[in-house]
Amino acid sequence: MAALVLLSLANSAFAGTPISSARVWPAPEYTRLTLESASPIQYSVSTVKNPDRVVIDLERVALTTELEKLPAKINAADPYIQAVRIGRYKPEVLRLVLDLKTTAMPQAFVLKPVGDYGHRLVLDIYPVVPPDPLMALLNQNATALVRDELKADTAPSANPALKPARGTESPRKSKPEMMRLITVAIDPGHGGEDPGAISRSGTHEKNITLAIARKLKAKIDKEPNMRAALTRDGDYFISLPMRLVKARQLNADLFVSVHADAFIKPHARGSSVYALSERGATSAAARWLAKKENEADLIGGVNLDIKDPYLKQTLLDLSQTATINDSLKLGKEVLLEIGDINHLHKNDVEQAGFAVLKSPDIPSILVETAFISNPDEEKKLKDTAYQDKLAEAILAGIKRYFASNPPAARSKMVSLE
Repeated sequence: MAALVLLSLANSAFAGTPISSARVWPAPEYTRLTLESASPIQYSVSTVKNPDRVVIDLERVALTTELEKLPAKINAADPYIQAVRIGRYKPEVLRLVLDLKTTAMPQAFVLKPVGDYGHRLVLDIYPVVPPDPLMALLNQNATALVRDELKADTAPSANPALKPARGTESPRKSKPEMMRLITVAIDPGHGGEDPGAISRSGTHEKNITLAIARKLKAKIDKEPNMRAALTRDGDYFISLPMRLVKARQLNADLFVSVHADAFIKPHARGSSVYALSERGATSAAARWLAKKENEADLIGGVNLDIKDPYLKQTLLDLSQTATINDSLKLGKEVLLEIGDINHLHKNDVEQAGFAVLKSPDIPSILVETAFISNPDEEKKLKDTAYQDKLAEAILAGIKRYFASNPPAARSKMVSLE
């Protein structure tokens, strides 16, 4: 490719399509760059070697103030983009050059207006050699795993991590008990381009869910026979199928998706727990919520023309009856615990066709922690002490579930004596 020639920005005035917003979302798997405008953007993408760069030419696009701010939005910790340069390449072509930290595989696509967004041009920068999602998740827990191994010979004979279901007692066993290490995948809802529900005061659901999920993970990692991993540990977008794939690659025993409700009526309040339904929703509200949550990929932006390079493992189309039954048991225990700290919107676990719960072999629940659209509950959700109580309640429900439903045997065992 010919050497890049960028004309002076001083000579870049051009009556073209204005860019209203330019955003960058770095993540472990990829970095996303989004350009938003009132009308569609015509573009072309190419790569350059030695050094590695991605070049994107924008036709009849004006160099707005928002676009000029883009280079300053590149974080030094971004795993894939080193810097961005912008200039007028031709009279009617604005060129963006992305200096890379590694050889990349760019994917560019456009999204039509949806929600509060106008037309968007999305550029995803994937590394040629993808990081191992499983290893990335396991690395979050390296310290906890080492601790578990060191405690294997000194742990007490009774297992304090597992509590019996309410109204039952577990007899003490005389023989040493072998307890398999339990893995929980925690899924903070939304992220990146997808803010989730937004309160009247501007609180984003994606930030609340991540805060609660991080607290839940920290509590689970302190348990002697448990570990947890987050599907996302930052503000970036992950598609609904990818969330399931991460859980399955981790060989998770449970999948817990954390959300915060919004409703058109500000007085709606309370916490809820949902499981998957293959036969329709248990209520109109559950159906409405599932439809809204399943639209997350439309908001966040998924390239429908090219398969996500990380979705290599096809989710099996199997009967999920047994898994759904286990999900309902898990949901019941979590709902009982949450009911001790917050009003329940429904006293029973509800069901609907949530896409993020469709793993055929992992019991999965979606916890709607409270209504972010309710000003009183929004204050609770923003309070770190209340977030901590929610995380503690979810963990208590998980432990009660496993006390009555021990996980299937695997080769990895932790001695409790």
